[in-house]
Amino acid sequence: MAGFVSHYTNRLDAKGRVSIPAPFRSVLARDGFEGLYCIKSSHCDAVDAGGNELLAQIEATSEAFAKLSPDHDALAVALFGASENPRIDGDGRMTISDMIRDHTGISDQVTFVGLKYKFQIWEPNKFREYSAEAQKRALAMLSGQSPVSSQGGPA
Repeated sequence: MAGFVSHYTNRLDAKGRVSIPAPFRSVLARDGFEGLYCIKSSHCDAVDAGGNELLAQIEATSEAFAKLSPDHDALAVALFGASENPRIDGDGRMTISDMIRDHTGISDQVTFVGLKYKFQIWEPNKFREYSAEAQKRALAMLSGQSPVSSQGGPA
């Protein structure tokens, strides 16, 4: 199976680095992207990360708007201007930046969650909460019911 699957939790070292799971590094290597592309998720307390396939999805989204328009520029700032390209060192580690820490609340552990064409970087407790809600939402969608948001109403 190609793509990012499963989830892993790793500890940060004293220098604020964390080892990217080996299966995720393998996907990135096949993808051919140098380093990593990271951007804040627009709908949860996670950071989306990946390589060329993630970038292709982002570029396709931005292409839906006329270039030089205010909407295109706003989207480009949010998707490209607020992104980061952390390096992966020879031991497969990345540094958890202030942007990632501020958006996710990560302190000493990181959960990596595969989403096929990208993976997400989470604070472990926030991921557990989100995962429980996602399971409920997915079951509702699969059974043909209207999904329910965490606020109790339809999503």
